[in-house]
Amino acid sequence: MLEVLILSFIQGVTEFLPISSTGHLVLISKFYNFSFSNLLLDISLHIGSFLAVTFYFFQDIIKIIKDKEKLIILIVAVLPVLIIGFIISETGFIENLRNIKVIGWTTIIFGLLLFLSDKSKTSKNYNNHFSMKAAIVIGLIHSLAVIPGVSRSGIAITAGRFLSFSRLDSAKISFILSIPTLFVLSFYGIYNLSKETADIIKDLNLIGILLSFTFSYLTIKFFLKFIRKFTLLFFVIYRVIIGLLILFYGYS
Repeated sequence: MLEVLILSFIQGVTEFLPISSTGHLVLISKFYNFSFSNLLLDISLHIGSFLAVTFYFFQDIIKIIKDKEKLIILIVAVLPVLIIGFIISETGFIENLRNIKVIGWTTIIFGLLLFLSDKSKTSKNYNNHFSMKAAIVIGLIHSLAVIPGVSRSGIAITAGRFLSFSRLDSAKISFILSIPTLFVLSFYGIYNLSKETADIIKDLNLIGILLSFTFSYLTIKFFLKFIRKFTLLFFVIYRVIIGLLILFYGYS
């Protein structure tokens, strides 16, 4: 139970911050050898995050569904990460990427890219400038999120800042993109959970979903308030420090 609480906290806090939830989950699993830290629980925690972001942005989702053009733009933006994610998951290649050294390097490299992107001047906003062109560019860059340590939120915000969207709008774009992505993961997770026969597994996954929802929702509220007042430098420094620690551990 303590393991699920810790993993739920990590998932809920890191899913929507630009620091990589999967990278942290893999790391904590390797450090402490948690018995329930597998891909199935990982997916269950993503279900909680999906429910949280859907609840928080419910009104925005309704507007997108009613606007055919915005809906098509959103679909185009998320297709690359879904297609690539499906391929590496079905082929088993994803396990090759869940590697300490890979996580270490991606944590640092994409942290530095986040720093560079945050230097961009702000000249666009989500409502008026999230066009098909922007969706294609952000979507292609966002597909790199399948690599542990990159961070779905981080890479989407990085792409948005490079395209001159404000920090707040870049974060909003990352949250909106996460909804269909997490929905697919949730659907896949529910399908796998339905095949489990051990009650303890089902109970633990349900608890993980509820805890992940709570931590995710609180994190979304905090992060949106934070970036209204501050830059992304804190997260860059955090990524570099933890990345160096991961590499030290991986190469020692």
